[in-house]
Amino acid sequence: MIDEYSDRWALITGASSGIGLEFAHRLAARGMHLVLTARRKEKLEELAAELLTRHGTKTEVVVLDLSEQAAPARLYEEVKSRGVQVELLINNAGFSVVSDIASTDRERVMEMVRLNIGALTDLTYFYLPEMMKRRHGGIINIASVAAFQPVAYMSAYAASKSYVLHFTEGLWAEARDQGVTVTALCPGTTQTEFFDVAGVEGWLKKHRYQTVDQVVKTRLKALEKKRQYTVSGWGNYFLSLLVRIATRRTVVVESMKYFRPQPPKEKK
Repeated sequence: MIDEYSDRWALITGASSGIGLEFAHRLAARGMHLVLTARRKEKLEELAAELLTRHGTKTEVVVLDLSEQAAPARLYEEVKSRGVQVELLINNAGFSVVSDIASTDRERVMEMVRLNIGALTDLTYFYLPEMMKRRHGGIINIASVAAFQPVAYMSAYAASKSYVLHFTEGLWAEARDQGVTVTALCPGTTQTEFFDVAGVEGWLKKHRYQTVDQVVKTRLKALEKKRQYTVSGWGNYFLSLLVRIATRRTVVVESMKYFRPQPPKEKK
């Protein structure tokens, strides 16, 4: 199925690093043209130049902070003004805040909610109706294995990804007979800048299960099979089933062991 997108346009949010960056490389290798958006202009321009050299990829770079309320609408209008018809939307931009509630920066959490939920929802509502009208297109929303259960010290993040998963599954059902696949990717711990942004230390940061290559490869296979969601990796699939095996109380209490913020180490 992914080959039917060759010579068409994909829009990737959070394209400057991690999973978004890997999607850019893989889709360019398959003949897609790309709209790349993130906050870091220099990284996006370097990526665009690399993709042009390696694959002859047409790219459009749009520098935006999608956590700003009006940014998704500005992105939509900017892309439209450049004459680009988006056939594949990858809602990848997002981050986490790991902190106990007493120490949490409230505005930082609200910024996360605007990005993880607000921007993803806005862009989906801009592009999905157009795709359904054309009876062609796809949307990949990046959720998380955290979407399946409550997580202590990452409560707002886990809740935001639960929203993404349920939002995506509902739209998958609405769009599946209209020639459009809406699907969610639920990765676990992955080798990206994500944990540096979240401020994670200790066990969780040292034991990252998957590379971005493994995660993106899983997602593209799932898009071809028109699945409503996919959990990347067998270990993460087991984690997604924990609330069916144990009580929700047990799961959330156990999560405290792994996500409890660690005090910074003193330099020797």
